[in-house]
Amino acid sequence: MAPVPPGIRFLASFNRDQWYRAFTFSLTFLLYTSFHLSRKPISIVKSELHKNCSALNELSTASSNQLPNLHTAAECSWKPFDKSNYKQLLGAMDYSFLCAYAVGMFLSGIIGERLPIRLYLTFGMLMSGLFTCLFGLGYIYSIHSLGFYIFVQVANGLVQTTGWPSVVTCIGNWFGKGRRGLIMGIWNSHTSVGNILGSLIAGYWVSSNWGLSFIVPGLIIAAMGIICFLFLIEREYCYVIGWTSERLQKLTKNWNGTNGHKQLYHSYKQGDKYENWDTELLLPQDNSSVSVPVQQVVVVKSESEPSAISFMGALRIPGVIEFSLCLLFAKLVSYTFLFWLPLYITKTAHLDAKKAGDLSTLFDVGGIVGGILAGVISDKLGKRATTCAVMLLLAAPILYGFSMISEFGLGPTIGMLLVCGGLVNGPYALITTAVAADLGTHKSLKGNARALSTVTAIIDGTGSVGAAIGPLLAGVLSSQGWDQVFYMLMAADFLALLVGADAC
Repeated sequence: MAPVPPGIRFLASFNRDQWYRAFTFSLTFLLYTSFHLSRKPISIVKSELHKNCSALNELSTASSNQLPNLHTAAECSWKPFDKSNYKQLLGAMDYSFLCAYAVGMFLSGIIGERLPIRLYLTFGMLMSGLFTCLFGLGYIYSIHSLGFYIFVQVANGLVQTTGWPSVVTCIGNWFGKGRRGLIMGIWNSHTSVGNILGSLIAGYWVSSNWGLSFIVPGLIIAAMGIICFLFLIEREYCYVIGWTSERLQKLTKNWNGTNGHKQLYHSYKQGDKYENWDTELLLPQDNSSVSVPVQQVVVVKSESEPSAISFMGALRIPGVIEFSLCLLFAKLVSYTFLFWLPLYITKTAHLDAKKAGDLSTLFDVGGIVGGILAGVISDKLGKRATTCAVMLLLAAPILYGFSMISEFGLGPTIGMLLVCGGLVNGPYALITTAVAADLGTHKSLKGNARALSTVTAIIDGTGSVGAAIGPLLAGVLSSQGWDQVFYMLMAADFLALLVGADAC
C-alpha cells in the first residue's frame, strides 16, 4: 500500500472549522484589498490632471514621432484642474469622497448589523465598481465639469462604507480573541496590498490613458463583488449543505412551535455537546454526503436574545470614544500620505507620475510590516493602547525628516518611506481591527455579539473624519509650501498620542 503523501497528511490535519476559517480569512482579505485598490488611482492621476506645461511641451516636441493619444500633450493639464488653484480643487475631490465616507460610515454599521452581510457587501462592491468606472469615463468622453467628478466621489464614498464594518464583523464571527492582534495584523495588510496594486495598475496607464487607471480597478472590485455573493460564508447565516429543500420543509412543517415561538433552528447532539448543522455539515467528516445526527434537538429563539446594539449604547462601551478620537488623528496622517504622497514625490524629487507612484508603494510595504508588528507586540504585552502610543511617538521625528526628502538621495528616501509607513500605519491598523474587535465583544456587553459592526463603524467613521480633514488641509497648506503640510501631520501625530494615552 502506497504511503500517504506528506502534503495530504498536512492538509488532513486541519478540521473543517479551521478550513472555513482559512477560507473566510483569505476571501475577506481579497475583498477589502479590492476596496483599497479602487481608492488609490486618484492619488496617482493627480500629477496627470495638472502637469508642468513647459516641460511637457518640450517633451512632446522631442518625441513627435510617438503615436497620438486621445488627448495630446498640447492640451497640457486636464480642465478644470489647469488653473493656479489646482491643489485646492484636487483637495476638494479628496474631501468630497472622504466626507461622504465619514458620514456614511456611522450609518453603515447600524444598517449592516441588521442585514445579511453577504448581500450588503455585494451591493456595496458592485456600486463601488460602477462609480469608480464612471470617474474613468470622464476621460473617455472628455468631461471637464468639476461637479461631475465631485458627484462621483461623493457617491463612491457613500457606497464604500459597506466594506469595512462587513468584513470586520465577518472575520470577528470566525476568530476569537486568542492571538487576535497577530491574526488581524496579518489580515489588515490588505489595506497596503490594495494600495500597492492600485498604484501599479493606475501607474501603468496614467501617462497614456488615465481613464483606464480607474476603469480597470472598477471592474476588479465589481468582479470581487460577484465572488462575494457566490462564496462568502457568514458564521451566523450559514446554510445547511447536503440537505434537500424537501427534507428541511418536512422538518419545519412538523414543527408547530412552543411558547409562541415559530422560528426553528437545526442542531444535533454529539455526546454532551450540541453542534449546529449550519456549520458542522459544511464539510462531512467521512465520505458520506451528510452526517446523520444521533439525536435531533429543536432550539427555539429565546425572548431574552439580545438585539442589535444602539448607537448610544455602543458609545458607552469603555474605550470606544478614546480609541475613536485617537484614530481620527492617526487616520488623518495616514490618508494624507495615501492621497498626496505621489504628488509630493513628483514635485520634490522631480520624478514622473509612474515612477513617483511606484516609489510611493514602499510606504505601504512598510505599513504591512508595521501592522503585523503592532499586532504581535500588543498580543505579547496585552496592551493595545501602549503599543499605539509608542509607535506614534516614534513616528514624529520621521515625519519631520520627510519634509526634507528633496535633500536626500534615493537610498535614504526608500528607507524613510518604509519606516514611516510602518510607524504611521501600525497604530491605524491595530485600532481598526484588533481594538475594534475587542471593544465589539467587550465584557460589558454580557455576550451580546451583535455590537461588532456598530462599534467598528463608530471607530472607523470617527477616523474617517480625520481622513477627510487631512487631505483637505494638505491641499490648502501645500500652496504655502510642503513644510506646512508636515508640521500639520506632526501636530496630528502628537494629538493622537495624547488621546491614545488616555486609553492606556
